[in-house]
Amino acid sequence: MTTRADTSEGETPRVKADKIRCDACPVMCYIAEGRAGACDRYANENGQIVRCDPLTILDSRLAAGQEVVPFLARDWDGTIAPDSALVPTAIGAGTTYPDYKPAPFLVSRSIDGADFVTVVTEAIFSYCGVKVKIDTDRHLGPEAAAVRAGGEVIGHVTTAEYGSQMLSLGGVDHLTGGSKAEGRATCEAMLALCNGEAVTLNVDTGAEVVVQAGQPPIVDGQREEKMRVGCGSATIGMFADQWQGLVDEVVVVDDHITGVVSEHQAGKVIGWPDTGIRIKGRRSTPGRYFQVAEPGLGWGGTNIDDPLTILGPWRPEKGARPGLTLLMVSTTGEQYGYYVLNDDLVPEPGPLPPALQPTVALIEENCEPALCTVMFMGGAGGSLRAGVTRNPVALTRSVQALKTTVTSGGASVYVWPGGGITLMVDVTTLPARSFGSVPTPALVAPLEFTLRSDDYAALGGHTSEIRSLDDIIATGGEYGTAIKATGKP
Repeated sequence: MTTRADTSEGETPRVKADKIRCDACPVMCYIAEGRAGACDRYANENGQIVRCDPLTILDSRLAAGQEVVPFLARDWDGTIAPDSALVPTAIGAGTTYPDYKPAPFLVSRSIDGADFVTVVTEAIFSYCGVKVKIDTDRHLGPEAAAVRAGGEVIGHVTTAEYGSQMLSLGGVDHLTGGSKAEGRATCEAMLALCNGEAVTLNVDTGAEVVVQAGQPPIVDGQREEKMRVGCGSATIGMFADQWQGLVDEVVVVDDHITGVVSEHQAGKVIGWPDTGIRIKGRRSTPGRYFQVAEPGLGWGGTNIDDPLTILGPWRPEKGARPGLTLLMVSTTGEQYGYYVLNDDLVPEPGPLPPALQPTVALIEENCEPALCTVMFMGGAGGSLRAGVTRNPVALTRSVQALKTTVTSGGASVYVWPGGGITLMVDVTTLPARSFGSVPTPALVAPLEFTLRSDDYAALGGHTSEIRSLDDIIATGGEYGTAIKATGKP
């Protein structure tokens, strides 16, 4: 895997003094003694290319987050844990470019009396991205708006989901289809997100948001605490009977569907009387209103700070009267107001009665913590599969037939239906700092393929390269012997 010269058949070698070439990826760095390559994952140590990070084996006997380094060839005492307790991952395994060569490690294991092979490799992904779910009602930007990191466009706002805003970042067009600066910014932002670091993103004509996997988002400097309990209509449906007898009308303000209890089906079922309220916006079904305001950072994801602005004139012929009481509340319970109609049927603010305080608190109690979710997504195609089998399509068919299980850093992945091996994984389920990058630019992510030994032979696998887990722990691999064990994340 290393050479001191750049050679082609019939040519005189071009010697790179004091440097050796690393062929772990397409960059083909020449690395000086004591230095690392452009990826910071491989280095020249005494004239050999070595892996800067050790191969990671998950040990189910260790507590989550516990990490030790017990397996080094120079001091290994020969004690092997049961195969069922150890899970080989591709973290630290290295790559095999070009991929006609077998994957770095083909591990033989016995699980519940059956023989399995786990093929591990760190895959280089140019076709990859991250999907980001941000639990907030606050408006981050219009759908399809560009998302920037360091001033460069790295993705866009995509379709919002229930209680969350969604971003689609990365992809080959941003990594390699634009300028060098765009590619670098995209790769750096995705690598940081996948490794659990905080990244500041700016949405064109929208908000600044700080995203970190497993942490609350920070929108325009404000840390989000609560994910909404539901839309305004759903909130009415859940809590209508909690308000009955305590207040004459309830409006739950929401950017998507604002709910009105007296008109809503939930209110009608329990016999709630009409109040003559009038809501500005587009009426959907009874008690459900769209477009009561523009999206924004105010009440329920709208742009309003005063909820009374969504009300029209009250109608006495429909039940409006002086003294009628009104509760207006957001979908998280963080904003609320209590009002009483005066003689002119105009709502005047008043203190929230003690009897209503528990109902507002109940909304907030039912809100889950607001978090950011980062899902790495990539296509495990191309020549990568040749490192697993001489007939690459056989691996794809085996995955589709559920004979081969795909994991990433030991974590479960979702494999999309259809052609190819397109996978998605929650980055918080991998051990810390499982992802890397190369200057292509591209991300490097761990992949493991596990299947029965007989199925592996049947799909044309590199059976001559299979090694026992004992042997790998004792002697390591091509890039060095360092192996670490860590508890499952």
